[in-house]
Formats: sequence, structure tokens, C-alpha cells
Amino acid sequence: MTSSIKSIELKYPDSHAPQGMEQEIIRAIDDLCLEGSIRFYQHDDAPYAIEISLFNNQILFKITDSLGLTLPHLLLSLSPYRAIIRDYFMMIESYEKMRGQGNQSRLEPIDMARRGLHDEAATMMMERLKDKLEMDHATARRLFTLVCALHMDQARLWTPI
Repeated sequence: MTSSIKSIELKYPDSHAPQGMEQEIIRAIDDLCLEGSIRFYQHDDAPYAIEISLFNNQILFKITDSLGLTLPHLLLSLSPYRAIIRDYFMMIESYEKMRGQGNQSRLEPIDMARRGLHDEAATMMMERLKDKLEMDHATARRLFTLVCALHMDQARLWTPI
């Protein structure tokens, strides 16, 4: 399968990749560049170069097509994702804690819950972008991983006190 994504660049709020997610970020970007499936309805000149960043409480996608033309930016409000991202990081933290304690019996249920949140966020992303582009579920999941990477240092700010 040929990817419709040529490259992906993340623009971190504090200009560096978060510690602890390096492997997930590399894997998600590699998978997207190998197998990612995105088709823009108004502009179908793949493969695309995509830059993902945060801007005014929104996820900003800057896309350039194969001809070097910049497509209209895609903006998604972070509001619907805040609880999912917060819970996602809580699941990762719980998983690491149980793994550190050697509590293997607790790992599978936590990982299943994390995957469920990941699926929910991917479905939401596909739904919210459906009038602009088409993507498969695996692509949306990997994009959500990258959105989470942009929030790594901010996730604890959303935890209720």
C-alpha cells in the first residue's frame, strides 16, 4: 500500500519532543509515511507533507501537496479532546505504575481501556474532518498519537483538582 503522506512534522509548544513518547512518535510518523491514507475532497494531489501544531486551543494541520502548494489549514478545537487526552495520559501513567510494581494482571485491562480511548478519539477526528477529507481509522489513530505528543507536558494541567 502506498501512503498518501510524504512527511509529518510536529511543532512542539516548547520546541522539543516530550520525554517518554519518543518511540511512539517515531513509530506513528513512520507508519503514517508508509501506510497513511488521507484524501482531500477539494485537492487530491498526494502525497502530502503535514505539519501539526497547537494554536489558540486548537489543533492546527498545515498541509502541502505533492506540487508544493499549501492547502487551506485545518483547525480542530481541542475542547472535545481534552477529557480523552487527560484520561489517555492517566491510563499510560497507571500502566507504567502497574508495570513498575510487577502487577502483570492489571496491565491488560488498563491497556484495553487506553486502546478504547484511542479508538474513540480517532473516530471523533474522522467525524470532525469528514467534510474536508477522508482517512482510514488506522491513520486517525496514529494522528491522535501525535496530537497527544504535543500535549505531553500539558496533560497534567487538565487533571481536576
